[in-house]
Amino acid sequence: MTHLEVEEARRIYFEHHRGDGRPVVLIHGWGATGRCWDTVAPALRANGNEVVILDQRTCGRSDNDFEDVSIAALGSDVARLCEHLGLREPVINGWSLGGAVAVDAVALLGSDVGGLVLTGGATPRYTASSDWPHGGTHDDVQAVLDGLAADRATTFRSVAEAVCAKPVGEQVVNWLWGMFLEMGPLGDQSLRDLADADQRKTIGSLDVPTLLLHGTEDGFVPFSGAQAAVSLYPDATLVDFDGCGHAPFLEDRERYLAELIGFLNR
Repeated sequence: MTHLEVEEARRIYFEHHRGDGRPVVLIHGWGATGRCWDTVAPALRANGNEVVILDQRTCGRSDNDFEDVSIAALGSDVARLCEHLGLREPVINGWSLGGAVAVDAVALLGSDVGGLVLTGGATPRYTASSDWPHGGTHDDVQAVLDGLAADRATTFRSVAEAVCAKPVGEQVVNWLWGMFLEMGPLGDQSLRDLADADQRKTIGSLDVPTLLLHGTEDGFVPFSGAQAAVSLYPDATLVDFDGCGHAPFLEDRERYLAELIGFLNR
């Protein structure tokens, strides 16, 4: 197993699959692990891409006792990992909360990045505000956190069942649920930090090609938010996945891979 020390003696887990093609960094969503990309990474490797997968702080095979689990800290980890591996113009792909992490990482890496992909990305805002009428409320977030504090297994089961709008089968739901249960309780605070994040100014400064892959029936990050956000990026394209929920890479895998690989091969 491979780890990178990022906070004192605390480490994050990562996998580095070498290839001659463009590097791709895959960032999982809140509560999940890098294993969520298991139906995506093999296709990228078959395309010749260099693939990097990581477990964020407190998730999966990374350490659980981090002091800082903010979006900024998670983004810094991704940037540090890219620099540690010497990746040349990587494309950073973030799912859900991982989208906000990807935005922070790209902002830190600057001209060293080849592109940004947001898969149901929870950015530029996860919660609604007076000038951003997309997303839930801070009370919604607190309700999830209260549920986790009282009954972690049942609450995460409900989250797993809500990820996909299209039928994906009980086995996939159980697989997601199992990943969520691997996250240590301190990871809950990453969601709390996401609820306060506003990346509108940041995304306006990202001078990299950006691809938004978003389900029209996303129950976590409304499709209307992706529609509103696309014009805020200097160079972005939005691809809608009709009838898909929060995980188009699971719900419409063939089209998802076609869009992603097409972007990587441009």
